[in-house]
Amino acid sequence: MASESVGGTQTVERAMSLLACFTEESGELRVSELCTLTGLGQSTVSRMMSALDRMKFVVQDSRTGLYRLGPAAVSLGTIALNGSPIFRASRQIAQNLARRIEIGVNVAELSGFTFMYLCNFEGALAPKSFDMAGRTGPLHATGIGKALLSGMTDAQVDEYFAQAPQRFTPHTIVDRDSMQLALDETRSRGYSTEIEELAFGRACIAAPIRNRAGEIVAGISASGPLSVLDLHAPHQELALQLIEAADEISVALGYSPSRTASAFAAL
Repeated sequence: MASESVGGTQTVERAMSLLACFTEESGELRVSELCTLTGLGQSTVSRMMSALDRMKFVVQDSRTGLYRLGPAAVSLGTIALNGSPIFRASRQIAQNLARRIEIGVNVAELSGFTFMYLCNFEGALAPKSFDMAGRTGPLHATGIGKALLSGMTDAQVDEYFAQAPQRFTPHTIVDRDSMQLALDETRSRGYSTEIEELAFGRACIAAPIRNRAGEIVAGISASGPLSVLDLHAPHQELALQLIEAADEISVALGYSPSRTASAFAAL
């Protein structure tokens, strides 16, 4: 019985390791590539991929032999997303905001020392040809990440920076003291900003979302190219709209906001 349990667990782990090989950069893979990525033998990979194909977790192109994720994987992802209280509370609010401000609006949830996008809506001035849902991002190099960091204790921020965060551009904040200044500013005015810290030519402004206990668990941001989102220019009206959207989502999650004057002092 014990050996059957171990064997079953191993099979599940191997199947999951194969599915985890598919990424944004590697959306289609051959059996040989899966073998290299997982270290599994070709016969094992072929057998498991055939089983996953029958269950529609992957689909194989009959012409090229390449595998890609199938409809069953999409269905599970959708079920997981719809099960998120933050997604349900924020989806319509974010969509309405994107329509008003005409640039991208994103909602992301804190997950350890990273975050995952739950939804994004693109305005007419900043369209994207892809969906952000499910993607992860660094806390130190994004506006939404700074909003999430602002809810952490000093010890937690210290632990994050002890991991030597990656520098994406010359503007990325990788120094703990410099980040402290940015977080103090975020806490005092109620929103965070990011200008070309993750990618050149891009900017972001974000506000934190709180749960029933008042903890910062998510964030909502507006992002786009510098040509349409110039945060060097006055942006108080946009910041206020984001804070109001974040407050509305927080209330839907059970939070009772007590806005302080400092949150609007800069506005």
